[in-house]
Amino acid sequence: MFKNLNVGALGFRLPFREALEAAKIGGFQGVDLDIDEIEKILDSKSVEDVKRILDQNDLKLGGWGLPVDFRADEETYRKDLERLPDYAWISRELGYHRVFTWILPFSDDLPFEENLNRHVQRLRPVAEILEDHHCHLGLEFVAPKTSRISHKYEFIYTMEGILRLCEAIGTRNLGLLLDSWHWYTSHGSLSQLMRLKGEQVIYVHINDAPAGIPVDEQIDNVRCLPGETGVIDLVGFLKALEGIGYDGPVTPEPFLKKLKDMTPSKAVKIVGESLDRVWRDAGLD
Repeated sequence: MFKNLNVGALGFRLPFREALEAAKIGGFQGVDLDIDEIEKILDSKSVEDVKRILDQNDLKLGGWGLPVDFRADEETYRKDLERLPDYAWISRELGYHRVFTWILPFSDDLPFEENLNRHVQRLRPVAEILEDHHCHLGLEFVAPKTSRISHKYEFIYTMEGILRLCEAIGTRNLGLLLDSWHWYTSHGSLSQLMRLKGEQVIYVHINDAPAGIPVDEQIDNVRCLPGETGVIDLVGFLKALEGIGYDGPVTPEPFLKKLKDMTPSKAVKIVGESLDRVWRDAGLD
């Protein structure tokens, strides 16, 4: 596993060079870069140039967000899908092979089975294109009860549900985007994590939860820095991931307003230090 930075998860947008510098300031070992920006960079630089810049900064590539809106109308979905092979080619050439997206835990239009069929129909072509380019797709379950109770139809919101969706889609390059927040709010357990295989986890988010709030009353976009409250057992979470052989990025996603009020460099340093403490407590240094 390696400590990874996604500046967007902290509320910032930084261009390529500044994102690399931010990762170094925060003591991260990897960084997520915008695949669309990389495509533009490759208009004037080669793949080897980009790899050289990363090596000079001693940084690995983490993962990139799926640029296909499979929730949208058919025309939008098809246009996005047509562009995906170009992005996937870039990803393969850079060795940037972890891709991720999330699954909404509800629908106001489709009952569960119809929604499941729609996800399979939309995501199977996506997964097949990515598989052709040796890319893996992590699907994130969104667990808080508060995110789904006001909607008409409930949908997948657990780890087991995502794994069943992966099985229904049927390609071999699918797995979990495992977020400590959603694991906690789904009433997940360490034994549940230990039953996974390392290759079933494609990408990881880490964060803590506010204290004094019952788990079913937690609000998805109100979170804390890793280890800030101790509400989520992040030491156990990280040890479980190490135990199953997960070897990918671990990316803070704290959704903290106070970070957005800071300069990017200060925010990244604070987040990096919080992750360092949890990392040490888990015996990963």
